[in-house]
Amino acid sequence: MTPFPEERFPSVGRRTEQAFLADRTDRHLTLRGITEADLPELLRVDREAFPEEPYPTFVLRQLCDIHGDRILVLDDGEGLLGYILFVNTSDGYVSWIMSLAVTPHQQGHGLGRRLMVEALRRLRTESVHQVRLTVEPTNAAAIMLYRSLGFSSEQGVLKDYFGPGEHRLLMTLAL
Repeated sequence: MTPFPEERFPSVGRRTEQAFLADRTDRHLTLRGITEADLPELLRVDREAFPEEPYPTFVLRQLCDIHGDRILVLDDGEGLLGYILFVNTSDGYVSWIMSLAVTPHQQGHGLGRRLMVEALRRLRTESVHQVRLTVEPTNAAAIMLYRSLGFSSEQGVLKDYFGPGEHRLLMTLAL
């Protein structure tokens, strides 16, 4: 049996500060908040990044309406390349990364890191104490990204977190 990435990539047990990375190409990328006009592109990115389980249109629409100030997008001037959605608990103590998505043809170029670094920078200015997220336990690339940003997963894989057979790795970062 192949081990979960969680088992292959143990926590390094240290927090790291990350610089905002430059793009590896000559194109101009804008990291900005979402606008209502971005909704069709947001839906496209989500469907491309998560073809098996994208958010339904009505959910993304309502997330934009309710948490629009918590959705950041990467725009290359021709379309969106990725987005991040982060939401604080009502007490402001914890923030959840609800979604991090980069179009498949742009994955591996540091765009997910750029989105995460900016979200974490903003959360630090809000005095959030902890950031949490869940990730598919077999998603080695995402787990390695989160670990490189200082996230850890002391609880291991949570069986049936999203329902039968829907296991998730809960990762946390103290700010």
